[in-house]
Amino acid sequence: MKKELLIASALTASFGLAGVAEAASASFSGNVRNGVTGSDLDDTTTGSHAASQQASLSFSVSETTDAGTKISTGFGVMDENAYDGTASGLTLTFTDGSSLGLIEAGNAATGRVAAVPGASGEQSIAAVAASANAAPGAITWGSSSDNVGFSYTSAADALGVDGLTWGISAAFGDDGDVAASSTAETSYSLGATYVTTTGDTTVTIGGGFIQADDSNSTTINDKADVMMVSATAVTGDLTIGVGYGSGSAVDAGAEEVDGASILTAGAKYVSGDMTFSVGMKDSEAKDGAAGADGTNTDTLEAISGSVDYVVAGGITATLGYTDVSSQDEGVSQTSNSGSAWYIGANISF
Repeated sequence: MKKELLIASALTASFGLAGVAEAASASFSGNVRNGVTGSDLDDTTTGSHAASQQASLSFSVSETTDAGTKISTGFGVMDENAYDGTASGLTLTFTDGSSLGLIEAGNAATGRVAAVPGASGEQSIAAVAASANAAPGAITWGSSSDNVGFSYTSAADALGVDGLTWGISAAFGDDGDVAASSTAETSYSLGATYVTTTGDTTVTIGGGFIQADDSNSTTINDKADVMMVSATAVTGDLTIGVGYGSGSAVDAGAEEVDGASILTAGAKYVSGDMTFSVGMKDSEAKDGAAGADGTNTDTLEAISGSVDYVVAGGITATLGYTDVSSQDEGVSQTSNSGSAWYIGANISF
């Protein structure tokens, strides 16, 4: 449960500082996850398992002006056991429900996609993320922007259309990179979400595109030139969804990524205190050295499932499983393919 903190009023009372303005209200939240993970990689004959323990803690800070505009920000203290110490950007929420993000505002497209259901839990074949496989892991894979920028999100029922919300963003970086790295230079994004109800079913469709210049002068691709779209349908306790993304990009190591595409799908069913979830993804991309077209095809396939059980308020037990198949340049990555499982509990506050 979030706790309201009146920070400055307590300090003002303690020191007797008359006329000093009270600080904004703040709340904190976090979670602790404890469990056991196991994996069975294709290049080994025996499985392995280990304890999985993570903790996170963050603060949200906000206040509302006399004119009704809410100003909010926040900062992280810990993120999955690692010291965070990073501040969020500023968000202004206006009386009509629209909002303007300033500093570290992100991309409009990624904020407008419909959330496709997927498995929960800590199970993973973690080595895939660090391998040479360039195939996307999510439909938002091309999200790129500098922290200096803005993102505007309209109020609900925008442009007189019931269920429509749209957003636009831009960011402006610098080109101080060295040859072996890559970051976003100037970037733009546009996204929209449309929600409608037909009978007992609520359908959400969302997506957009991102275009970002690469600050590395040796690459031929843009940092990101990608599109993404997804849709979900909710009928009672059942949610199903599908998502698709495609485009070209430059990864953080200045490697060219061409012809990338990813298809995701998933379903979730809630029965009392239990939630059953399944998800899959199938993606591919061609990668090449900086300054050269991508010619080598990488692929990634995964299917996952989980069962969540609400033990008590704020406490959820999870059993999860995933199976991953990874290929780099047409050759199976046996050390990055296999199955993994997780059993544990999450306590949130």
